[in-house]
Amino acid sequence: MQNTTSSTCPLCNKPGNIFHQIKRKSYYRCTNCLGIFVDPEKRPDSKEEKIRYEEHNNDIEDKGYQQFVSPITSAIMSNYSKNDKGLDFGAGTGPVISKVLNDNNYQIVLYDPFFHNYSELLETKYDYIACCEVIEHFHNPKKEFKLLKSLLNKNGSLYCMTDIYDENTTLKNWYYLNDPTHVFIFHEKTIHWVKEAFGFSNVTIEGRLISFSV
Repeated sequence: MQNTTSSTCPLCNKPGNIFHQIKRKSYYRCTNCLGIFVDPEKRPDSKEEKIRYEEHNNDIEDKGYQQFVSPITSAIMSNYSKNDKGLDFGAGTGPVISKVLNDNNYQIVLYDPFFHNYSELLETKYDYIACCEVIEHFHNPKKEFKLLKSLLNKNGSLYCMTDIYDENTTLKNWYYLNDPTHVFIFHEKTIHWVKEAFGFSNVTIEGRLISFSV
């Protein structure tokens, strides 16, 4: 089937227009929230996703990897105590955030639909949620952000890390589009749309770190 010139944004349900193409893969940009999303027909299925994630060679003992996630782990340890409950959402094959926090006697549990699929963990609430290099994989970001917000206690925080695009980003050579599982890319305006739409009290963007507060 041929690609169309427009599609519906999976986050805000507004129209999106063709924005960028790589080979036969089309990216649309939402006319409302400015999110970039992949043509739904070109998204990988769950089997393809899992194979791709299993290719990630993430050693939780690697100091460089621990440093990479330090914006999240440092924020958690600065704002929450060892008695607070945390969730590593989308922990993947190398749950380095949980490793660092556990080493510092923090209480955090792992959830991942492919590798730590403990659905009972989505039936309780948490003081903080870590979501590192995960939100760009959301096929249904509206559903996922609604879930994440519902899992937070009062005064809780959602800490996300992702690479945000802006008008200076050269998409042709942007490494973030080389991963076939990156199906939704965020703009600063997209982040603020999420904050308003899902009822977060505040959001801050510091480089790759996005912090939503309840």
